[in-house]
Amino acid sequence: MSEAKRVAVVTGSNRGLGKAIARGLAETGAHVIVTARTEEAAHRAADELLADGLSASGHQLDIADPASVARAMADVGYQYGQLDILVNNAGIAIDRGQAAASADMEKVRATLETNIMGTWRCCTAAIPEMKKNGYGRIVNVTSHMGTFGEMGTGSVSYRVSKAGINTLTCILAAELKDDGILVNAASPGKVDTRLAYGKANSTPDEAADTFVWLATLPPDGPTGGLYFRRRPLAW
Repeated sequence: MSEAKRVAVVTGSNRGLGKAIARGLAETGAHVIVTARTEEAAHRAADELLADGLSASGHQLDIADPASVARAMADVGYQYGQLDILVNNAGIAIDRGQAAASADMEKVRATLETNIMGTWRCCTAAIPEMKKNGYGRIVNVTSHMGTFGEMGTGSVSYRVSKAGINTLTCILAAELKDDGILVNAASPGKVDTRLAYGKANSTPDEAADTFVWLATLPPDGPTGGLYFRRRPLAW
């Protein structure tokens, strides 16, 4: 691995937005670890990048499984000697239309466990590897639906999980500001993936641009911000 080549982990990157982010990062010259809940899916997506002459490898990663997260981040650090970029893309949306007053608490539990706890455990596993080299970029995928300005009814556990990711982003950015690690969040908007329910306003490749930009910020780049199409978005 070239000393100048950054090593990036993108969670849930075997399809949709995550796959587009992985490709975008690989096109900047980074080595991208493509992850999915199964080893087969991860390697299949990585092989597509390799076939295009890009630098990539696959690794199984289930963000809802603490052992899987710990193993993946440790393997990256051991194999490459560095972990420079983490894009927390993996997540679920299983409660469309659900109201807070009559919530299915099992769906709430599953959503929070995956979206907020999964993102959080990926951060805590990756940060020690980043600190070893005094460099890191963490980008969390959030949503307009998790901002106070667009908080409304329906999809309650999804909204709460994304609001939690926004909070986590701010706290980690403050904690890590002196460690060379920048932490930001971005909303992709309504992307043409299976989570859009047919109401997309951008393609995965178009949405990926902001995440690639945040993942490759210079040392004096922003931290603790929320963005949409490279512009600040009100929390």
